[in-house]
Amino acid sequence: MAFEKLFSPMYIGQCEIKNRIVMEPMVLGTGTPRGEPGERMLDYYEARAKGGVGLILTEATRVDDSTGVLHPLQLAMSRDRHIAGFAALAERVHKHGAKLFCQLHHSGRQNYGLLMYTVALCQPFFRIPGFAKFFFWLAQKNDILEKTHLLPAVVAPSAVPCTHQKQKTKALTQKQIRRIIIKFAEAATRVQKAGGDGVELHGTHGYLIQQFLSPHTNRRTDAYGGSAMNRMRFLREIIEAIRARCGADFPIIVRLTVDEFYGAEGYGLSDGIQIAVELEKLGVAALDVSSGSYERMNKWLEPMCYPAGWRDGLAQAVKAAVHIPVIAANLTRTPEEAERKLLNGQQDFIGLGRPLLADPEWANKAAVPDSTGITRCISCLWCFESMLENAWKGKCGQCAVNPRTGRESEGRNKEQAVGGKTEAANGKKLACVIGAGIAGLSAAKGLAEDGCRVVVFEKEALPFGQLRLAAALPGKKKILWAGEDLLEKCRRLGVEFRYETAASGAYLKEMQPDIVVNASGATAVRPALAGGNLPHCRLVTEVLDGTLNPIGQTVVVVGSGMTGLETAEMLAKKGNRITVLEMADTLAPGAYHQHTEELLPHLEALGAVLRTSCKLEKVTANGCAYRDLKTGLASALAADWVILSLGVKPDKALGQELQSVFPGKVITLGDAAAGGRIAAAVNG
Repeated sequence: MAFEKLFSPMYIGQCEIKNRIVMEPMVLGTGTPRGEPGERMLDYYEARAKGGVGLILTEATRVDDSTGVLHPLQLAMSRDRHIAGFAALAERVHKHGAKLFCQLHHSGRQNYGLLMYTVALCQPFFRIPGFAKFFFWLAQKNDILEKTHLLPAVVAPSAVPCTHQKQKTKALTQKQIRRIIIKFAEAATRVQKAGGDGVELHGTHGYLIQQFLSPHTNRRTDAYGGSAMNRMRFLREIIEAIRARCGADFPIIVRLTVDEFYGAEGYGLSDGIQIAVELEKLGVAALDVSSGSYERMNKWLEPMCYPAGWRDGLAQAVKAAVHIPVIAANLTRTPEEAERKLLNGQQDFIGLGRPLLADPEWANKAAVPDSTGITRCISCLWCFESMLENAWKGKCGQCAVNPRTGRESEGRNKEQAVGGKTEAANGKKLACVIGAGIAGLSAAKGLAEDGCRVVVFEKEALPFGQLRLAAALPGKKKILWAGEDLLEKCRRLGVEFRYETAASGAYLKEMQPDIVVNASGATAVRPALAGGNLPHCRLVTEVLDGTLNPIGQTVVVVGSGMTGLETAEMLAKKGNRITVLEMADTLAPGAYHQHTEELLPHLEALGAVLRTSCKLEKVTANGCAYRDLKTGLASALAADWVILSLGVKPDKALGQELQSVFPGKVITLGDAAAGGRIAAAVNG
């Protein structure tokens, strides 16, 4: 076996784990409104157990229906009726040789007023047909309800609102604190009764336990605040209460933020190590090391630009200070990285979160000599973004590179095959796919798995299309993994590739295909604009493909979508003086906040000038002219180059030709249908 350390057993307390691979907790929204697993969640977890992981840590599982709900479809162990569902989950996991720990959780101030008490009050009504649909309709009015100021306050150690959630916040009374401690202990007892192998306490990412540990959020002056030991009292009493009910042999893991990245406002690594040492003294069986909070989200849920292993030192420092097993994720993506971390003594277990959304068979594939079949997580954050978006709709999150995440029970069907636009093929039907970008490769893979003979036509000499351009941007090289992994799977499935071939309807007619997939992509938008044909007015794609490479010049980038902003950053790093013009009132309209929170400070530090509510009116001989949409004033900018980053448009002529030649046989996917992201191309 290539990765001997990774596949060696180790104990957590008295629980033997068959290998060092741990599925970290991830709330995806696969449960039911009553907090039960349901078939979708059971299938989701079983797929990862069957995939070979040694230990599964459930998603954040609520202990309190009234004040601690994180997600409307979150798993719960808050009531005795949840025991049966968790027992079914344990049975599904155990039959594949994996162990199951339940992560017990309370959101504290990182909650929504809408979820305070409502989920608890609605529990009996969720049995009524149609009520869940009404509940999620109401949930989608969250923004409107918040403006009424009638929603209840969320709870925390102190009345310090989370700047990310922006909810009214009130401090817990000591009586309320003691009740929550009892709820944690009662939930652990239910896990034990249901056949769970242990529990993990969620003391990271800014939730309630961390809120008590941190001087940033805990400003109490009673026994639960003040000194570091007093701030630990809440966690210590939870551990003691669980021990009293479940016994010393029932293992407890604590997932712990060891560096909040708040600077002087919170606690840093040295303080985190001291907390870890105290937890070992309390008899905790293992530590699951992490960092950050919602207000420092990129320090635990990293975007693509973060390098692998950037926070390895946190786990390594904790491991040097304690004698119990240390689990950590640390942005591990490959078995090679995992084995190296174990052999170097940085940690004892490899935590995998997003990589197991991308490929539930990660462990099984790593166990064989050829592990190149692993679908790698590209850290695009779509899983978290889609989970947040779908939480208010009664749907689960998705993975950009794995369309079956959260849909494991559906099996191979037309939705996975070609984006839900055609029936799965039977026999050796011929499928012609135009374009070897992400949409074309995804369709080719699905059709080949359904038994088709698949031929892919690509007009360029290389595959991946827009991915290759995106990979040229700072910190975006991982995006190519999505294409590389699909290409490898297509090759293994026998898909035929014909490069430098511009397939048209007339070209394909002689082949008489049964299915034609138009995944020909799109081209950059060049609007009808005065001066738009001047030689210094160029498209963003010309910068990304290397055709244009200005250094030390003055550049105006028009359009502040993520491509425009990232191109501006790349050009600024080459010593160019950058101005970004955006017609909307905000930069990167519609972009997910974690991306902009990382990027905008970089641009500002590089001296880029970012202007919103500014419409480009014309390109001039020595720059461009624009109008401020708020003041109505016209202005001019001198520039060596004007770069247009205004989105893409599909080639409709090709689509129309294909439909005329192959009526009823053409499926249009990806950017050829509408400009979109990787997730849209893969999930359909």
